[in-house]
Amino acid sequence: MLGQSTVDYYLGKDIILSSKEEQELEGILSRLRDFEPIQYVQGGVNFMGHRFRVAPGVLIPRPETEELVEIMLKEIPAEARILDVGTGSGCIAVSLSKGLPDARVVAWDVSEEALAIARGNNEALQASVRFALCNVLTCRPSREDRYDVIVSNPPYVLEKERREMERNVLDWEPSLALFVPDTDPLRFYRRIAELGREMLVAGGRLYFEINRAFGEATVAMLCEQGYANARILKDISGNDRFVLAER
Repeated sequence: MLGQSTVDYYLGKDIILSSKEEQELEGILSRLRDFEPIQYVQGGVNFMGHRFRVAPGVLIPRPETEELVEIMLKEIPAEARILDVGTGSGCIAVSLSKGLPDARVVAWDVSEEALAIARGNNEALQASVRFALCNVLTCRPSREDRYDVIVSNPPYVLEKERREMERNVLDWEPSLALFVPDTDPLRFYRRIAELGREMLVAGGRLYFEINRAFGEATVAMLCEQGYANARILKDISGNDRFVLAER
């Protein structure tokens, strides 16, 4: 807000605030004291070299998801048809569209609020993603819905894990984008895999970000559904974080 550089901060450079700036700063501090995430306070987050607008209606993009996008950009054909399920802020879909300008990227979300933010990011970053309101648990694909790649970072936090989480997540980020029932942790992965059997071309790929506790279970589920070459990749912290498979 004050336009200080890191050097200014560490040198202890004095700043004379106007009354308006004092009010704005106090408003920011009040929001932070209420555990509002700083990304919401600032109104955006850096992701894959781009600035994405975020607000309480969407999950804040995590560094692990950047790792997923980086993996995909190395593997996906330049003209791939890509579907992003549960797009949130649009960070995955827009980043893929920017990195693969000849690709055709479609993004779904169940939240109108999230789609409005994602569309704004798509426009601001001059990407070419097409968005659709869709509940993946109930939707039925048309015969025209054919893709080379389906990617998703769906809800995967168990309800019982709430007690281990910080207030800045629980009080502010959308539960719809975070939690799954303890009794059905693979709910979204299973459904997306089912849709993938209809929507992916032969040799098409699934890319999932997962709860680190369910890597083996996710691979087993995909193998049961007939997918090939299912594998788990670790994130930079050494946790099982991504599952890839081929139709």
